[in-house]
Amino acid sequence: MTSSASMGRTSLLFVALALLCLPWADFSITAVDPWFELGRLGAGLLLPAWPEPSVLLSALANTLAFALQGVAQGAVLGLGLACGYRSAWVRRLAAGLRAVHELFWALLFMQLLGLSALAGVLAIALPYAGTFAKIYGELFEEADPAPEQALPAGFGRLTRLIYLQVPLCWRQMATYTGYRLECGIRSSAVLGFIGLPTLGYHLESLLRQGYYDEAAAFFYALVLIIATLRWWLRGRLVPFYLLAALWWLPPVASLNWALMARFFTEDIIPAPLRSGDWAGLWPWWWSLWQQQVGPGLANTLVLALVSLVVTGVLALLWFPTISRRFGNGVSRRASHGWLVLMRSLPEYLLAFVGMLLLGPGMLPAMLALGLHNGAIIAHLLGHHLNTLSLREDAPHGLNLYFFEVLPRLYRAFMAYSLYRFENLIRETAILGMLGIPTLGFFIDSAFSEFRFDRAMALLLVCAGLNMLVDVLARHLRQRLHLGSRAEVL
Repeated sequence: MTSSASMGRTSLLFVALALLCLPWADFSITAVDPWFELGRLGAGLLLPAWPEPSVLLSALANTLAFALQGVAQGAVLGLGLACGYRSAWVRRLAAGLRAVHELFWALLFMQLLGLSALAGVLAIALPYAGTFAKIYGELFEEADPAPEQALPAGFGRLTRLIYLQVPLCWRQMATYTGYRLECGIRSSAVLGFIGLPTLGYHLESLLRQGYYDEAAAFFYALVLIIATLRWWLRGRLVPFYLLAALWWLPPVASLNWALMARFFTEDIIPAPLRSGDWAGLWPWWWSLWQQQVGPGLANTLVLALVSLVVTGVLALLWFPTISRRFGNGVSRRASHGWLVLMRSLPEYLLAFVGMLLLGPGMLPAMLALGLHNGAIIAHLLGHHLNTLSLREDAPHGLNLYFFEVLPRLYRAFMAYSLYRFENLIRETAILGMLGIPTLGFFIDSAFSEFRFDRAMALLLVCAGLNMLVDVLARHLRQRLHLGSRAEVL
């Protein structure tokens, strides 16, 4: 079977799975008058009410401080893990760290460290460390082996890292780290939805109360800081940014060692085991599976599979619009601005706004996931398209798209889609905190009810699902010869 035929069959398989999931997907609109609410939102965006400058600047500074510190710590930890990435246990550790979403890490750390700066920084740093370890490790493995083979025996890992591996891969590492900072800013903003004083804290409060004009200022601040990242993020300025972040928001917390010891030795232990009832462990787990784990897993997979197809369709529709081969300057700039906006906004925020407009359900979440991830893939494919060399007698319009461009870019499209599917699973779970009965809904409920044993069991299930999807996606990429993550990024 040829690679192109395999990619076609794989695409049809995902479409078929999404269609099979539709009967279990709740796409109902429960809002009384969504168009009226949408009009109010549009009016608020057009006529924002600006808050006190100190409030806006403080929220913006907190957002950047959490992101800078979390990404920096994640990069350092990830670099250390990448040194031993050939080891199976290091790969498993990295996979486990990134399998748990930042918001879930935050909920966990808040039980131990309270609503502190350290809890927010660690919530970003740990999953990002797992991601950095994978990317850096793959870059080191794919680097030119000749310089390392020329080294005499006896050089340690640290020496090889500093003088060989990092210099060879520095450009790719710097580019990817900059991208992760963009992700870190989005993650930092979303942490505000659970109480940390970032831009998301004000957005959640104002949007929930319907003060769209006041929320618009914080919305524009978030979009602006991400959209201008390539201009203000300069390598020589990063040390100053980090020092300023540490000064503004020191990553400290008051530690209650007795509380922490109880959390690990009692609170997260399944209830039957705390009383020595080993026979009651299976009924406890079976009840949890029937009431929460099973329904949560099913809804997570249904929403993720449908959102993946929506993501793919939007990406294929959007990527030609930013290419000079399909549009004029005005249309390209408008399309580029739209894609920048959609990929700058966190899925969690988009879904939250969608639920305010349409009511609770899977439809706002599906649209949020599709818009954000579709914009990311379309942006990457559009840049690929601008670098293609076409023959002089190439067709135009739809013929150019279907018979020249799409066949040449479909491999990259499949690779990006499989990478985003891993992200979709993580984000689908976390959107449960907005009321959709995915795994995140039950995890958030368990934390709210202080049933930490159930919360830990659900977190392990969620992490296991993410790790399984990661393995399956990697297997598909290898089977379809799509290259590694590092090669694509």
